[in-house]
Amino acid sequence: MNKENWYCIGMKILVATGNAHKKIELSQIFNSHEILTPEDIGIVGFDFEETESTFLGNSLGKAQALWELIQDRTDASDYAVLADDSGLAVAALDGAPGIYSARYGSDVFGRMLESPERNSYLLKNMEGLTDRRAFFVCCMSLILDEYRVYTIQEQFDGQIIEEEIGTGGFGYDPIFYLPEYRKTVAQLPADLKNRISHRGKAGLKLATLL
Repeated sequence: MNKENWYCIGMKILVATGNAHKKIELSQIFNSHEILTPEDIGIVGFDFEETESTFLGNSLGKAQALWELIQDRTDASDYAVLADDSGLAVAALDGAPGIYSARYGSDVFGRMLESPERNSYLLKNMEGLTDRRAFFVCCMSLILDEYRVYTIQEQFDGQIIEEEIGTGGFGYDPIFYLPEYRKTVAQLPADLKNRISHRGKAGLKLATLL
């Protein structure tokens, strides 16, 4: 495929994740393109150890690792590679869980927690705290070719409430409250979330670039 013509016909975007929820969100955001995960093209067990100290470092490292992994494929030129690193930062917890959002509490419990468990652990750590300010961060990295690399980082402000509300979304969405909408992110319709969220804002800017 001629990459210069991608913008005309839509492209195959290989996303460096195995998270089904992320794939759905990204398919809605990049709705003119085909979103695929490594498993969709026969790459089983892709995993990237996030050792960097920033969202940007982890996002770019993950994208580069997947890009290099597919270069020996005969159809490598058919794909762009997209990776994101995102997380929740809570002001009263000095920015935690931050880049460790997906692994939050695993050092205490000795295993990866499910989303409701992480939310409960976060709420327990915030008991008695009056400063409930928080924000999500998403850094996306897109690789179109070896020297055509784009990164963008966005922020999504809100507050942490004291209990889960809503059944939509995933992760910390049920405890992330938006005063202007009087709802948690888990109560928002998907199309609205995809316009205003950290991942939505970053993704829409990249989609516009494409």
